[in-house]
Amino acid sequence: MTIAPENLRITYTTDSEHMDLFHRYFDEALLKLKAEMGATHPLFIQGEAVESSEPLIEDICPFNTDLVLGRFSAATAEHVDQAVAAAKAGWASWRDTPWQARVAIIRKAALIIRQRKFEIGALMSLEVGKNRFESMGDAEESADLLDYYCDQMDKANGFITPMNNITAVETNTDVLRPYGVFACIAPFNFPAALAFGMSSAALVAGNTVVFKPATDTPWTGLKIYEVYRDAGVPAGAFHFLSGLGRSMGDALIYHRDVDGVVFTGSKGVGMHIFRNFSEQWIKPCFLELGGKNPTIVMPTADLEKAVEGVYKSAWGLQNQKCSACSRVYLHEDIADEFIAQLIAKTRDIVMGDPTQQGVYMGPVINAKAVATWERVVEQARQEGEILYGGARPEGEAYAKGHFVTPTIAKAPMSSDLFKEEFFVPFLAVAVIKDLDEALREANDVEYGLTAGFFSGEEAEVERFLNEIEAGVLYVNKRTGATTGAWPGAQSFTGWKGSGGSGKGGCGPYYVSQFMREQNRTVIRD
Repeated sequence: MTIAPENLRITYTTDSEHMDLFHRYFDEALLKLKAEMGATHPLFIQGEAVESSEPLIEDICPFNTDLVLGRFSAATAEHVDQAVAAAKAGWASWRDTPWQARVAIIRKAALIIRQRKFEIGALMSLEVGKNRFESMGDAEESADLLDYYCDQMDKANGFITPMNNITAVETNTDVLRPYGVFACIAPFNFPAALAFGMSSAALVAGNTVVFKPATDTPWTGLKIYEVYRDAGVPAGAFHFLSGLGRSMGDALIYHRDVDGVVFTGSKGVGMHIFRNFSEQWIKPCFLELGGKNPTIVMPTADLEKAVEGVYKSAWGLQNQKCSACSRVYLHEDIADEFIAQLIAKTRDIVMGDPTQQGVYMGPVINAKAVATWERVVEQARQEGEILYGGARPEGEAYAKGHFVTPTIAKAPMSSDLFKEEFFVPFLAVAVIKDLDEALREANDVEYGLTAGFFSGEEAEVERFLNEIEAGVLYVNKRTGATTGAWPGAQSFTGWKGSGGSGKGGCGPYYVSQFMREQNRTVIRD
């Protein structure tokens, strides 16, 4: 039985009878992309290709640094001025487009994503180092995000609400209205889903967008621009600027005509944005930041389920997820057995070229991440004990890539190994005496994004749900102890240093944040 690519649904945990077809479509997409490697790509402002005089950004494959995937123009402050001016000029028309028409365009973009998802997924495997299922899950989630945010507009009737009338001659209506121009800054780890999610919410609400992908993932960013263009998003409503780091990013974020910013990335950068963004008045600033996500395992837990859940959340995408499990608190009664099972499972990981069938773990994103991993491993040796890993893999298959081994270490719970987000495949393990100690230690961090819990006692589960300080909670989830949020199922909401608004992507309150309230009273005598 042949299923069209757009109808073959692939998520992060797909177990389908059509795997042969999945791999065939993925391989075909890889061949197409490899034929396109090495091209030079411009910026796109007002739908027009714009070249930059700055040195080109080389998009390097992280598992084979000899491969230049493409060369991308580097935007300057002048290009930022041009793009923001174009977005400002295009806003009135997009704002005044009936919300139903905006929804129709964004739904068409979701359809196009599904038609191109194997190409988008294969590209992320090349550009980020995601394995096949991680990359395809990212692409599939992108389409679902667009549809879910369109559903929010439909359900709320465009956020137009009739209000009570005080007199017979008046009509009172409450509306949510777009702000204007949004700067959208995307991360490297989910370069499609997070970028599509942030930008589509802004667009469907009636804002225009100037979009900057991560420096490490400009090609995926360009594919996002092409999807919106081909779906019918007006040239004035979405603009693509590839660029380098904070210099170009700051020019965009702090531009006087940018009305709002939506950003996913590190806590340090997010706090820099938050402290400096608003001057004349308060502007919307939506931040999804880092995490230091704990998993607690109690004596009544199903250990096989708990080990698998931690394994998938710790080593999926090389721990380069805001939601990744990076610390585990094990009750003393089951700690030794849990650690033994986790090490045995980790030892069997297949590492290598993540575009290939059967490979689970690819490289980290760049040399800076390798240096972070080396620093953290050395700190673990000084402060505790390396239980598994701690050395870079050897052999020809790893010689040209940013490969590091997944590493498990014990350390004192007071160590920064339990406090700091590293974004590399490193898992800190601690032994606790009871749930009181586990909750106290789990909450003793600046972050509060996700948390996992494994227990067979309902009273313990209820206490965990009530007392843990995080926005996304998972109990007894073997497919990912702290990971796996999906649009309409789990709102991806960060507390404390992990988020800026308290209302996250994938959730029912996300789109409304991109609009401000206006109440209208009309008197007709």
